[in-house]
Amino acid sequence: MAAALKKRNYRPRAKGTLEGVRVLDLSRLFAGNLLTQVLGDFGAEVIKVEPPAGDTLRAWQTAGISTHWKIFARNKKSLCLELRKPEARALLMKLVPSASMFIESFRPGTLEAMGLSPEKLLKKNAKLVIVRISGWGQDGPYRRRPGFGTLVEGMSGFAAINGFADREPVLPPMYLADAVAGLYGAAAAMIALREAAKQGGRGQVIDLPLLDPLFGVIGPQAAIYRLTGEVKPRTGSRSTNTAPRNVYRCKDGRYVGLSASTQKMAERTFRAIGRADLVDDPRYRTNAARVTRAGELDAIIGAFVARRTQAANVRFFDKAEVTIGPIYDVTQIVEDPHILERELLADYPDAEMGQFPMHHVVPRLLSTPGSIRTPAPRLGEHNRELLRQVGVGSTDYKKLLYSGIAKEG
Repeated sequence: MAAALKKRNYRPRAKGTLEGVRVLDLSRLFAGNLLTQVLGDFGAEVIKVEPPAGDTLRAWQTAGISTHWKIFARNKKSLCLELRKPEARALLMKLVPSASMFIESFRPGTLEAMGLSPEKLLKKNAKLVIVRISGWGQDGPYRRRPGFGTLVEGMSGFAAINGFADREPVLPPMYLADAVAGLYGAAAAMIALREAAKQGGRGQVIDLPLLDPLFGVIGPQAAIYRLTGEVKPRTGSRSTNTAPRNVYRCKDGRYVGLSASTQKMAERTFRAIGRADLVDDPRYRTNAARVTRAGELDAIIGAFVARRTQAANVRFFDKAEVTIGPIYDVTQIVEDPHILERELLADYPDAEMGQFPMHHVVPRLLSTPGSIRTPAPRLGEHNRELLRQVGVGSTDYKKLLYSGIAKEG
């Protein structure tokens, strides 16, 4: 990184709006970890209940460093219990009365088989919000199928509309289904927490499959199919709703993305590239006409863009107030002045890397902002602190370690 990220320290004494909200997080991998990261960033006490092997996210490593864990487990505590042992489950149940939320991502039916059914949890704590993350939901014919995000990204219809018509469907290069579910889940958990906090309110179960949220954000595909009787084609970076909209190659081999999705912006784009004649040309006068001739517009705009570097294109179109922007790779992201100034990334102290570039808290609340208070925990780092609260003394804790009921990394 040539540009210097701003340096920040952890703020262990920072308070958050969700201070006093205790979350027991039994989830694995990404959706649950993103959900509870959002809560933790705003002050919730998130207790990751991990198996002896640790949360699966710890195994997502690059050059031996658990980069994903460092980001998505910040502001959390680690309690390592072997929940296959009844003694460990009994200890967990002792923490339930003090919790506001209980998050899990086992295959449907597993929680019940462990003796931790929602009915038992709610009997222990009537105001508990229970979030059950799965691939396909707690009921339905597919409830017992493995719930990996890749399968959901295929079945939801996302992959079918992603990519180019003459090639295979394209899965997202990141955990899209998990991320959308995690963000939906954070909102749902807060809605349920609000209900539980009301006079006479009670806790409840939230059924959070990966499929439903991703299918929901894809939009009116079913309605379009019913209207037209046709399956929406894959169009690459083009839009089937507006034109011009695409990615264009620049002189230096980099790319820019254009979205002229309103009538005024399309006209402004034509004038900027010296083609004011297109404004009144009946072939391009309306959005509907432009969509049918998107290829022709791409050729015209692409030829103009190809004569300039990425930076020159951005400067030119910025001056013309045309909605075009650079397609960045990470080498550009970490040097962009806007990203540096707003601290979308900042360096935090790290035992393994010296400085670790950490994402900012999202979203930004101006009156009650979130904070990054502590780094991601070591496995079982908070065992003693948390188990002491349910009556486990030093001698008993040593017995738990010896018997494999608890573990420290």
